[in-house]
Amino acid sequence: MEIIRKLLVLMIFVISMPAFSADHTVEMLSSSNGQMMVFKPAVLQINPGDTVTWKATNPGHNTASINEMSPDSSLQWDGKINEELKITFTKEGVYGYKCTPHYILGMVGIVSVGDNTTNLSAASEYAADAEKKFATNKDRFSKYINELK
Repeated sequence: MEIIRKLLVLMIFVISMPAFSADHTVEMLSSSNGQMMVFKPAVLQINPGDTVTWKATNPGHNTASINEMSPDSSLQWDGKINEELKITFTKEGVYGYKCTPHYILGMVGIVSVGDNTTNLSAASEYAADAEKKFATNKDRFSKYINELK
């Protein structure tokens, strides 16, 4: 009887796990608080199992993963312009992303999942190199990375 009770408790816990995950919203904006071409929030810290919804608040934007800034090569995305996109993050680490048409203008963001930031150093190196190619917002990636340290 004790084993049945333990199995029942375990089943209830497993079934209710999705209830503990959260859905975060990131707006894709042409401007916000005097900054041009931004994601809001640009740096998002979430838990494994959480979902991020990128909302096409202003026209002309998308979200796309930066594969060199990802701890999970199986999680890649390339949203369409002007469309909402939902991604669920299950693997801990730091994920960089961009707005494809405005990447040159430094329209980037970071999702940090959980406490494991083992790929932070590699992501930071890639971000520093990418910033050199930006026409504007040349230190934006570095500022975002520093928020995680």
